[in-house]
Amino acid sequence: MIDISRRQFLSGTTVVGAGLGMPSIARAAAEYRLKFANIMPVDHPLNTRMVEAGKLIAEQTGGRVEIQVFGASQLGTDADMLSQLRNGAIDFFANSGLIVSTLVPAAAITGVGFAFKDYAQVWQTVDGSLGRHVIDAFAKMNIIAFDKVWDNGFRQTTSFAKPIRSPDDLRGFKIRVPPSALWTSLFKSLGASPTSIPWGETYSALQTKVADGLENPLAGIYFAKMFEVQKYLSTTNHMWDGFWFLANRRSFNGLPPTVQDIIKKNVNEAALRQRTDVEKLNSELRADLSAKGLQFVDVDTVPFRQKLQESSFYRDWRAKFGDQAWALLEENTGKLA
Repeated sequence: MIDISRRQFLSGTTVVGAGLGMPSIARAAAEYRLKFANIMPVDHPLNTRMVEAGKLIAEQTGGRVEIQVFGASQLGTDADMLSQLRNGAIDFFANSGLIVSTLVPAAAITGVGFAFKDYAQVWQTVDGSLGRHVIDAFAKMNIIAFDKVWDNGFRQTTSFAKPIRSPDDLRGFKIRVPPSALWTSLFKSLGASPTSIPWGETYSALQTKVADGLENPLAGIYFAKMFEVQKYLSTTNHMWDGFWFLANRRSFNGLPPTVQDIIKKNVNEAALRQRTDVEKLNSELRADLSAKGLQFVDVDTVPFRQKLQESSFYRDWRAKFGDQAWALLEENTGKLA
């Protein structure tokens, strides 16, 4: 089933890494050659939709703009690419707000554990006042954050030795998390032993038992083939994660205003299409991952949230994000702390 979906959603996969698939005029005579980089697999909807957007941008600018898409960590780790974005070595970068929070702390707030109950709450929040608050925070660091956040999905927990059914099962569990204070804090508060490992090294870390499990959206687990080194998937839905599409301010503002508008329009429209892709794809992935041997375990998330409320997790992060940002979050999620 997933092969059909991938043909529907992920056309253009073979051209992602080299930034090909552009009209010949763009490859031959582009006035502005721009690089977009990220860590996701080349056939993830983030990259295939950006290849599609790049084609439209090339056409609508008369071949003046070529956007090369570099997925699968081709240009380095998260930290490497964020540094490259800041110094202008790459023009565009997409990544989780929790990762880029090392530079812009406010960007991590959408990743607060067990904050969102469904996608309706997510989009109302990130497309609303809280999203604008985060965009303004990026601007203070000379980075342009585009209006529409791309979807990475609700995150689940995988394991090999035993399924995770309750917070007790996380006690001492070595779980791979991205290098982010919020992720580390979340799983420490739940009793686990989080370890930060770059995404590109995660498969081998699970294979060699450096980590017992990981947490990730279904699409990430599928495209990175984590089902080959994990046995169980617990539907914890512990966090929603999305990609902020970021631009180097000097590079982007150096483009003609009409070109800027074309890029913004197409990237934001691609983000909306990608959201639909990921939501539909995730709804299909359970059957496909199950067919590949991953055993799904449905869990009651109430004890996990209660465990966080009994700890200082919510209080601590409210203090770190500030009352204003926290209030904007709770406008849509309801009271957390």
